[in-house]
Amino acid sequence: MADLLERVKKNLILEHDQDDALLQSFIAAATSYAEKYQHVADGFYAENPMPATTEQAVTMLASHFYESRDGSTGGFFADSVPAGQQVWDTVNMLLRLDRNWKI
Repeated sequence: MADLLERVKKNLILEHDQDDALLQSFIAAATSYAEKYQHVADGFYAENPMPATTEQAVTMLASHFYESRDGSTGGFFADSVPAGQQVWDTVNMLLRLDRNWKI
């Protein structure tokens, strides 16, 4: 989780530690989303390595949560709702690459 925290902070261009606890909660939520989307067990990535594509998706989603923490539709992209939707589309596309497809 520490590696993901540093990666998310770099993605957000954050140099302070004041929001680390908040970022960790967003990383946990994004990781949980990834596990559900990929049809793997809860806590799977606590025990198993996270593929690079999944790590990128978690980084993007946690960053989006941080930028949208005021409850707006798009966070950084508040002036363009479709741009905010593009984050979700990209995250889901990345997560699909490592998805455990079930019938």
